Amino acid sequence: MTRKNILFKLVNLYPPFLGAGIRVKVSKDIKTIDVTLKLSFFNRNYVGTQYGGSMYSMCDPFYMILLMENLGKEYIVWDQSAAITFKKPGKTNLRATFHIPESQYKDIKSQLEVKEKLYPVFTVDILDNDDNIVATVDKTIYIKKK
Repeated sequence: MTRKNILFKLVNLYPPFLGAGIRVKVSKDIKTIDVTLKLSFFNRNYVGTQYGGSMYSMCDPFYMILLMENLGKEYIVWDQSAAITFKKPGKTNLRATFHIPESQYKDIKSQLEVKEKLYPVFTVDILDNDDNIVATVDKTIYIKKK
């Protein structure tokens, strides 16, 4: 097991994730990240459904991490902005899968040969136990070649 894989396993002990009931599973090739959010007493809101802040937290850093790991050290990658659209109450455990196709990494690299910086938008759906979309998160990421 590589040092990075060990660090990605330890992310589950990160206090904001641990306290919110967020669990992270990173594929060995660091191409896909699966995140779950368990509904519990500690993250229910006033009406007994998933707290929106926990729903956003489960989506916050993962596109940035995928881009950093897969583009390489010659690129600067930062979260620029985010928006979450709630579609229905989260009454069960929730999950989201983060994946960027290899073709998109190649496209980003080729665009940065002619542009100074990019602001691509990545979208992930948060699903409940019945595969219903509970929320959609749009992440705008700043990318620049060093």
